[in-house]
Amino acid sequence: MSSENIFLFVPNIIGYGRIVLALISFYFMPTNYAIACWCYIISGLLDAFDGHAARYFNQSTKFGAMLDQLTDRCGTMCLLVTLSYFYPHYMFLFQLSMTIDIACHWIHLHTTAVSEKTLLHRKSSHKFIDLSENPIMRIYYTSRSVLFFMCAGNEAFYASLYLLHFTEGPLVLGVGIFRIICYMCLPVAIVKSLIALLQGYIACKNLGNVDLKERAALHDKSQ
Repeated sequence: MSSENIFLFVPNIIGYGRIVLALISFYFMPTNYAIACWCYIISGLLDAFDGHAARYFNQSTKFGAMLDQLTDRCGTMCLLVTLSYFYPHYMFLFQLSMTIDIACHWIHLHTTAVSEKTLLHRKSSHKFIDLSENPIMRIYYTSRSVLFFMCAGNEAFYASLYLLHFTEGPLVLGVGIFRIICYMCLPVAIVKSLIALLQGYIACKNLGNVDLKERAALHDKSQ
């Protein structure tokens, strides 16, 4: 039986395209907002297409999922680096946002992988905390529309802040459209960061429970 080359699966090829577009966007971010914006937006939209392709061709892979996560995280991070350059007085807030985004997502994914490996989940340990048991967080995890709204609102906040450095955009009642979007999406960005902090905190607690379970097993063996 010949082995499949998962690196050439359709959704992963789309993922490589996302990376190329993101790199072009990063290069033009300081100088040409039109090229940077279009490449960044198309790269983001392709995130939905590769998911559909994965399901349609039955080509869902852990590599593809990680590729998507890394592209999303790096894209937002590089946009925030540019914002730190454009708005140096708010650099600390952008650094804080980057730290929360990267650290909390990493610890969440790592804890999930470790927990599955050690079979430590809510069915085998009452100490393992599952955020999906919370009705509000369950909606966040299971509703694609809610998750899309949160992610899109977060990206729209930073993207509009980026565009405001160059232009106010078309006026609506005397106010630039990008400024309106920025103000409207600010609460979404704040809530998303708070949710990420909660995810990170719970992931740390669960990772600690993995350590306790492993140490208890070692102790039992030594008896």
